[in-house]
Amino acid sequence: MGRLVEAEVVESAQAGFCHYAGGFLRAPGSAFPTFEDLAAASDVIIDFTVAATVQHHAAALAQAGCAWVLGTTGLSAQDQQAVGAASQKIPVLQAANFSPGVNLVLALAEKLAAALPAETYDAEILEMHHRQKIDAPSGTALALGRAVAAGRGQNPDEKFVTSRAGHTGPRQPGEIGFATLRGGQITGSHTLLLTAGTEQITLTHHAFDRAIFAKGALRAALWLHGKPAGLYGMSDVLGVK
Repeated sequence: MGRLVEAEVVESAQAGFCHYAGGFLRAPGSAFPTFEDLAAASDVIIDFTVAATVQHHAAALAQAGCAWVLGTTGLSAQDQQAVGAASQKIPVLQAANFSPGVNLVLALAEKLAAALPAETYDAEILEMHHRQKIDAPSGTALALGRAVAAGRGQNPDEKFVTSRAGHTGPRQPGEIGFATLRGGQITGSHTLLLTAGTEQITLTHHAFDRAIFAKGALRAALWLHGKPAGLYGMSDVLGVK
């Protein structure tokens, strides 16, 4: 993702839309010796790293006054608290997925969940990614689950079922179930199924190229520049609520 984001930013810089300050790698030979140096030299940072970096990045960016586009997933509660604290000082745009299509699917999922009774329509989310992915369910799958929970007025922590094995008993009304598949080099596939006794509604999104995430992240960065401190999402960029 880092290489794809860099390519998109360089192309945008050549077109005069922005200036490419540089990047930061964990390996020697980075454009900047520390993340703090990069933050000090930048107006907006696009961050696709790992959850272990989030608290450090949150503190460094808040200190530097640099806007933050965050695409890292698999965050702990403490990581998310750090993101929230940073958003009190700087503009932060956090998204599990920067694809415009996925974010429209999220909006549709919330509307469908609000209209269809949880007691009648069982919500199940199926996702598949490449074999190298380290977190499960994916951030996008969890975002779909949160969209369903928001539409139903539910607490996700009380309704998410991320695994089933053995004699689990019958499915409980209102559960939001997840199934995770890994294999090959699948960029990303997500399906929300809302199933009742008499019908089934399916929303599916397939990503064919990771470049769509880089393009969306750059669009988010250009939108975020100059915004006041706060926590934003791709729905703000797309004008979809």
